[in-house]
Amino acid sequence: MLKRIALAAALPLVVSTAVAQSPTAEARALWKGNIGYVTQAAEELSDSMYQYRPTPDVRSFGELFAHIAGSQKMYCAMALGEKVPGEGDVEQTAKGKAAILAALKESSTYCERAYTQPDEKLKPPVDIFGTQHARFYALIANASHDGEHYGNIVTYMRLNKMVPPSSRR
Repeated sequence: MLKRIALAAALPLVVSTAVAQSPTAEARALWKGNIGYVTQAAEELSDSMYQYRPTPDVRSFGELFAHIAGSQKMYCAMALGEKVPGEGDVEQTAKGKAAILAALKESSTYCERAYTQPDEKLKPPVDIFGTQHARFYALIANASHDGEHYGNIVTYMRLNKMVPPSSRR
């Protein structure tokens, strides 16, 4: 009887341990959802929609996608401990849907390396905008930043009577 009670008490621990993922795997799941929606929107919009800008003081669709590509490279380089490119590099150089989409996909491929590192490799400090954080923080900042700008993309799409990828059933 005591063995059954001990087994019943231990079962939730075994089950929760079996399904628990590492913090890096959890961050990757968050990022994959956000960047998946961003990329899907970028692929579906027409070349001419890349020029759409709801007001003169905000980025166009194309500038948003290029900004996301550049910032991803920046954050993921931080997480990898590699030379950090300028956040605005892609936005300044990639023009037109084909170039911007290629840059966005390339930055995501680069980030796959960052998001598949073992948790231990993400503990060393890195400078993020003048403040020291663990490299893991750069992964969370990237996923959050992608989500922030996906919100812009959703608004732009709604203003054009389009249904964003995350709202489709």
